[in-house]
Amino acid sequence: MRNVKWIGLAAAAMLVAGCFLPWVVIESRHITISGVDATGTAYGKPGYLHLILVIPFLLFHFTPRLWAKRANLLVVALNSAWAIKNFFLIAVCRGGECPVRKEGLYLMLAGSLFMLVAALFPDMKLNKGKS
Repeated sequence: MRNVKWIGLAAAAMLVAGCFLPWVVIESRHITISGVDATGTAYGKPGYLHLILVIPFLLFHFTPRLWAKRANLLVVALNSAWAIKNFFLIAVCRGGECPVRKEGLYLMLAGSLFMLVAALFPDMKLNKGKS
């Protein structure tokens, strides 16, 4: 599993790119929602939490300590939960009007899930003699 570090780095880049790309388009109101721009809606800026959580993910992911790998599990669990919440909340049909899902929403979700996989299988060598 030597490529796990590169998979984690690529997943973080995928997540960041997905936050800046369009997530959904509401055609009747002529609104395009992305992770950092949800003007005209009450969603706020949901991509900012993803961008904030990428920083500790990368720090913990490349730190060769057991406590960092355990802390990274917390970070990616929060990130994945936020991604799943955004995927279902932002793209839901309301009042008979369904927004058109765009590529940024799928990239954001895939990047978050790949980060979770990279954190679940860390590339570490543990000493068998120490407790």
